[in-house]
Amino acid sequence: MPDPTYDQLIARLKRIDVFRSILGILHWDEQVNLPPDSADRRAQQLQELASVHHAAAADPEIGRLLSVLESRDLPPGSDADVVVRHARRDFDRASRLPEDFVREKAALDSAAFHAWARARKNSDFPAFAPFLERQIVMARREAEFMGWGDRPYDYSIDLHDPGLDTAFIAPLFASLRRELPPLARRIAASRPATAPNMFRGFSIPAQREFIREALDRVGFNWNRGRLDTSLHPFCGGDALDTRLTTRFDENNPLDAIFSSIHEAGHALYEQGLPETDIGTPLGEAVGMAIHESQSRLWENQVGRSPQFWAFFEPRLRFHFGPQLTPISSAELLAAINDVRPGPIRVDADEVTYNLHILMRFDLEMALFEGRLSVADLPCEWNRLSEDLLGITPADDAHGVLQDVHWSSGSFGYFPSYALGNMIAAQLWYHALCELPGLPEDFARGQFSRLLAWLRDKVHRRGKRLDTQELIVAATGQPLGTSALLRHLSERYLTNA
Repeated sequence: MPDPTYDQLIARLKRIDVFRSILGILHWDEQVNLPPDSADRRAQQLQELASVHHAAAADPEIGRLLSVLESRDLPPGSDADVVVRHARRDFDRASRLPEDFVREKAALDSAAFHAWARARKNSDFPAFAPFLERQIVMARREAEFMGWGDRPYDYSIDLHDPGLDTAFIAPLFASLRRELPPLARRIAASRPATAPNMFRGFSIPAQREFIREALDRVGFNWNRGRLDTSLHPFCGGDALDTRLTTRFDENNPLDAIFSSIHEAGHALYEQGLPETDIGTPLGEAVGMAIHESQSRLWENQVGRSPQFWAFFEPRLRFHFGPQLTPISSAELLAAINDVRPGPIRVDADEVTYNLHILMRFDLEMALFEGRLSVADLPCEWNRLSEDLLGITPADDAHGVLQDVHWSSGSFGYFPSYALGNMIAAQLWYHALCELPGLPEDFARGQFSRLLAWLRDKVHRRGKRLDTQELIVAATGQPLGTSALLRHLSERYLTNA
């Protein structure tokens, strides 16, 4: 039977989501197409639209509709129950944020992004430091508005992964801190070093064409998506309009290839969410840890597998025959799965990648707990990099300025990468049990069985389950580090 109250709520939620999607396109355009001297105009646009979006999200009528629906006996786990629970959370957050705060934050995000881009280009952290200090102040103020003033970093984590906090994450990361460094050393010692400067002269148009073929094969819907370039790769949009970006280097084609596969993993999740429910919690991703599990699974468990390259190596050689002539198949696969510590997170191999995340987690906690000042951040970054990776960055562009996240105040996001790696490994081993012969599919260029399995286990569920519930439902066990450590050992030690 139609429910006018519920239908009115859904209509309002979908209208709010349209504003969100427009903001997303403006942010995408800012990083892909915006003329260099148009940043101030974009900040004004974002400020005004953020105000409109906030007004719609905080409209008291939504609160009234929610109260009516909450007074009813909604069946637990029903569509209405899921929508109302999450809509209440979103409405309470929106209604507690003053409009002037929302406008100030939107303008700061835009200004800070451009300041970061300039600072990174010039390796000039002091130029970016005032913007970072303001972002931390804004994050603390937002936590205060929400009643999390005594736990501002937990609030930041909860924004990206509802229900998770430092109490959940810290023990998992402590296990990685114990197990990963010695495992990384064992792996590095067991594998011959790959030749430096192996790749030269890989034209960007040909890289783009190869990437398009690969993304087409794994299931990316080009009719509702596109691939562009940006300073820092990202995925934005939703199932109806999915925007990917990557970056290209003629002398490092693997960077574009794997960043594109990674972002395509995010896109496949978005494109797999129930289309008719877009704009409601039934058509939204659970959180960033689950989102990162999708991108990391496609990038690592699939994209770095020998079977994947058994199919795609001939296509790569088709596009880059002269460049690859002196490189054997074994050398190519060794380069794809090279293990060596480096200063840049997005370039890191899958063994040492999580060490980059442990470092950022420690730094963010120290910043929010007042144990570390922004002025001292580069020094502490370099110290932790030496401690965990054995590397001191050559400059701040290769160190504290390398990531875009802090320019938008996206604190608490970094943990989702390592959590995503753990979730990806658990999903992978469960998929292998339920889909016999899965790696052999990849050698034939077939990825539909895995995508359909992920659609069923993760994508179609929307926000019906929270992160921890979804992990148990999909893999049969709570989140732990054992599957990730097993995957790394089997891939890098078994065949060493």
